[in-house]
Amino acid sequence: MNILALDLGTSSVRGLVLDGDADPLPGALARRKVHLSVGVDGAGTLDPVGYLACLVECLDELADGGHLRDVELVALSAQWHSVVPLDGGGTPLGPVLTWLDTRPGPPAGATGPADPPEYHRRTGTWWHRCYWSVRLPWLRQRAGSSAVRFVGLVEYVLGELLEAAPMSISMASGTGLLDLGAADWDAEACQLAGVRDGELPELAPLGWHGRLRREHARRWPQLADARWAAPVGDGAASNVGSGCVDPRRVAVTVGTSAAARLVQRVPVGQEAPPLPNELWRYRADHEYVVTGAAYSSGGNLFAWANRELRLPEGAGLEEALARIKPDGGVATNPRFGGDRPPGLAPAGVGELRRLSFSTTGVEILAGLMAGLCRLVADDLAVLEFGVDAPVEVVLGGGAVSASPWWRAAFATALAPRTVRHRSEPEIGAIGAALVATGRIAEAERLAGAGRTVEVGRSLVAAAPNS
Repeated sequence: MNILALDLGTSSVRGLVLDGDADPLPGALARRKVHLSVGVDGAGTLDPVGYLACLVECLDELADGGHLRDVELVALSAQWHSVVPLDGGGTPLGPVLTWLDTRPGPPAGATGPADPPEYHRRTGTWWHRCYWSVRLPWLRQRAGSSAVRFVGLVEYVLGELLEAAPMSISMASGTGLLDLGAADWDAEACQLAGVRDGELPELAPLGWHGRLRREHARRWPQLADARWAAPVGDGAASNVGSGCVDPRRVAVTVGTSAAARLVQRVPVGQEAPPLPNELWRYRADHEYVVTGAAYSSGGNLFAWANRELRLPEGAGLEEALARIKPDGGVATNPRFGGDRPPGLAPAGVGELRRLSFSTTGVEILAGLMAGLCRLVADDLAVLEFGVDAPVEVVLGGGAVSASPWWRAAFATALAPRTVRHRSEPEIGAIGAALVATGRIAEAERLAGAGRTVEVGRSLVAAAPNS
């Protein structure tokens, strides 16, 4: 059996074909970049129709290359927290709000949950602009009476492709409206969101699978009989794809953004471990939860520096970085995109400090990278709460895979913990496939320690005159 894994990310949409052990098949990868629109007002949006078109192009490319033969299952990893209003015909009434959008605010006079700690325990979230409890009232004011339903990006996309597209438990947990223990919409969270009848998606039951609509099955006949699994939140998928599926191993992933997370087995209906005030908790599926901290900055720091500063290219950049200590560079506040929950700082709070006329662009980049490492180190100390043994950290994601210096900076900031690196760029898609096939418990064997390398706290190859 082959598995088609789709990764609906913030900067790109990707499709790849895996074998039955969730290993990528050579050459069976299609990728399209998508445009994330950001604004000085804190906007961070995607065009839903354009995004769907990019996914369709990926499927066409894989089909034309003959890669969809023998695909029996489709697995999806998708970004948490996104939301778009739809009219009665299912047409988007505006762009998709992503996790990066900091504009939503509570309605005037609203007071929030009656018991915030209990609300946090039930939903794993806060009354915060990142979640639908604040986003839906804000969107409703702008969409007016035309808004009939609210869905995430993946539900919109699947709604166009499949016969039915309920919301998975994993994706619902990222809305902030789900009672994690009951696996159902939380009454108080929905009240805060002003939810009306029919506005929320139906929740996918345990074991749900979807099918392509007839017209799309004609376009991609190789997928006509394939089962589509319930989507998995990207953070949970990355942990599983990194082999980090118990509290002894924490995944630190740096893609467009960044996060530090651990996974625990907590079936629906079972009491979860205590949740520190600073951390969120979502669901990977009906059996596992993921707890962690996230950051609006990650690979987008490098993208900004590469666009705005006169950085060396290729090997020249790594040679220049190798002259800087892994904890060095310019003093910075890397929170360019503002805070992820529970923080409230808006976009635009990033800082570069103690600059001089001799400061180089490479020193600024190094300072931004090291600054993110320190943010992660602070939250990792909280994330280890209740873990008996020292944790091992597994680095993953395209941004750290591309930079030996950044990996060394993480090893320095997270010392004395052992830090390892998983170089596979498609850990989210691999993780989604393992969730879809019910093999989270096997992830450490299939995607874990044997496929990682330990990261040192100094660069292996420094510049000649360093």
